[in-house]
Amino acid sequence: MHIPIGLLISLAPLASAWVTPPANTNHNNHNKLTRPVLLQASVEKTETVATSNDGGLLQPEFEAAFGMICAQVKDKLPEKYMDVMFPLLEHFAKEYVTACQTSFLANANNQEVAQLSRPDVVAKRFLLGIQLAMTYGMDGPNKFQFEPYHQMCLGEDPDKEMGNTLDLYQVGNDFFRPCIDMNKSALHGRDNIEKIMDQMKQGHNVVMLANHQSEADPQVVSCLMSEMTDYGKEFQNMIFVAGHKVTTDPLAVPFSMGRNLICIHSKKHIDADPDTKAAKQKDNLRAMSAMLKSFKQGGALLWVAPSGGRDRRNVETGQVPIAPFDSKTIDMFRLIGNKSKVPTHYYTMAMVTYDMCPPPDSVEAGTGEARNIRFVPCGIAVGDECESVGGLETRHAFCDHAFAQCEKDYQALLKAIEG
Repeated sequence: MHIPIGLLISLAPLASAWVTPPANTNHNNHNKLTRPVLLQASVEKTETVATSNDGGLLQPEFEAAFGMICAQVKDKLPEKYMDVMFPLLEHFAKEYVTACQTSFLANANNQEVAQLSRPDVVAKRFLLGIQLAMTYGMDGPNKFQFEPYHQMCLGEDPDKEMGNTLDLYQVGNDFFRPCIDMNKSALHGRDNIEKIMDQMKQGHNVVMLANHQSEADPQVVSCLMSEMTDYGKEFQNMIFVAGHKVTTDPLAVPFSMGRNLICIHSKKHIDADPDTKAAKQKDNLRAMSAMLKSFKQGGALLWVAPSGGRDRRNVETGQVPIAPFDSKTIDMFRLIGNKSKVPTHYYTMAMVTYDMCPPPDSVEAGTGEARNIRFVPCGIAVGDECESVGGLETRHAFCDHAFAQCEKDYQALLKAIEG
């Protein structure tokens, strides 16, 4: 595949990708972060031919993009964060640029994805992500504070979005889309998706009980549903139940801002700091109240991982089993569905995204984990509706059935993707 840009990347156009927010000028004292005005990249007449990933080595154009990213990050990262954060960001940048190079080579016949994977575009997009993380995820005047019920930031009301003017939903999708090998990805359960859409049109609520494998799961849902179904808009409005890591880790914050979230503190996180325990419990009550209000209005589509976290690799076997579902978590959402007095339906959603952004092998306290990313196929399977009947005496049976169905669909996805 020809790269019609030669060794196009120079420091000047890449520097323009890093936009320092202007001084505080609005009445709410927020810095307004505007979409960068990018200079035209200098394009040489010569072309280079890229024919393979060369064992994971970066080709000159992508190596230049990686180098410029590191130079910009090193120049802009505050000194107090340099020792801890720069190695993590450098590693993530190398991973991301390598994944996008693989995507570029694999998408010769898909100009839209190839455009997203061009080395100059990749560098600008990565630097924008770091800029957003520094603006909204780190301590400062614009550090974003998530409400228990957070509505996606689309850049339409900067005063309510801490000065943001970007469509962060699209920013997140564009960031992860090049890393999805859509040609080899799988979507199962299309008939169930049709049933869900019909139920939502009637004003019913739908809860997806899902396994959770990567930080990019919301973006994978959006990309697959947008390209493989006619319901991209409906899934854009999906509400995700989020833990504290995705609303406090600086790199995750901008992507979380672009999603509808119910922000819940886990019991483990609540108990970790006695001084903030009461405030966190109050936040959870507010989140549950907001969710009940949404369910009473009807037509809500909600995603929750009843396991409470991401699936982890078995280091002895190399396999990635899905984590068991917690019946108490499922009970809570069934209770809210019953209290809403609006018909609420429960489906499973099996997800295969682990290889794209694998989490650490063990659960780590706090934030700031090393991030790996690959260009790989992903999979989603929407299982049959789980009948929500009975009371406390049947809650374990309901949970066990949902988990078994998700596990079965997960294994089918793995086989389909592996071919």
